[in-house]
Amino acid sequence: MRKVEYKDTEIAVKKKLGQNFLTDRNITKKIAAASGAGPDDNILEIGPGFGSLTREIIDICPVFTVVEKDRKLAAFIQNEYPRLNLIAGDFLTVDLKPLAQDKPLRVLGNIPYSITTPILFKLLDHRHSLVSATLMMQHEVAMRIVAKPSTKEYGILAVQMQASFHVDYLFKVGRKVFKPQPGVDSAVIRLTPKQEDKMDDQKAFSRFVRTAFHQRRKTLLNNLKESYSLDLVDSNTLTLRAEALSIDDFFKLFQQLNPLP
Repeated sequence: MRKVEYKDTEIAVKKKLGQNFLTDRNITKKIAAASGAGPDDNILEIGPGFGSLTREIIDICPVFTVVEKDRKLAAFIQNEYPRLNLIAGDFLTVDLKPLAQDKPLRVLGNIPYSITTPILFKLLDHRHSLVSATLMMQHEVAMRIVAKPSTKEYGILAVQMQASFHVDYLFKVGRKVFKPQPGVDSAVIRLTPKQEDKMDDQKAFSRFVRTAFHQRRKTLLNNLKESYSLDLVDSNTLTLRAEALSIDDFFKLFQQLNPLP
């Protein structure tokens, strides 16, 4: 079993938690700076690990909240940074609304590859509780989030995230700055909730987007006809594939549909 040691604390790297620890302080400084975090922000860090990003955030804002699932790392963070508000648990089960009750959250984190998508959709569901989220993730996933229409990367993830967030690709991070070293490169992106949120029913919109992309090579007509009434939709639009539609096109089409009973 592979182990990582830091300041006399040794942990067995848990593959199921997607643990890869950042070792380059130049990168952590860049992430903290790019987040736009300030001393008065309500900051939440996802998965601090050994605290490589945590210590940079502390230089900006000495008291904030961290969520760490690994019990040994949670104990390490509590001992190393006793002023922090530590939540020892799974970020995916943490209720963000109470944390954002007084002020919306500015989220930062080097998030585990294995649960990147669930984390993104949790942030999407809680976007009204956020100022922004600056996240490091697998480079391939970052490219899928920032993808443009009519590209192979453009799909469900791009549409759903870009529908509710301004998405900025900040910089690429090579695999050599991690321990243990992953087999892929990473990237840092920033998600900022759109002030004009056009999403009245997030679940219904998500279901529509998944249906539109159900079989990428098929037209919108073929993907949607069994789930929605298409009477109000322009016939030319229905000849297109989902990957050809912009975010505004998706909003327009969604408003023209009625789910079939």
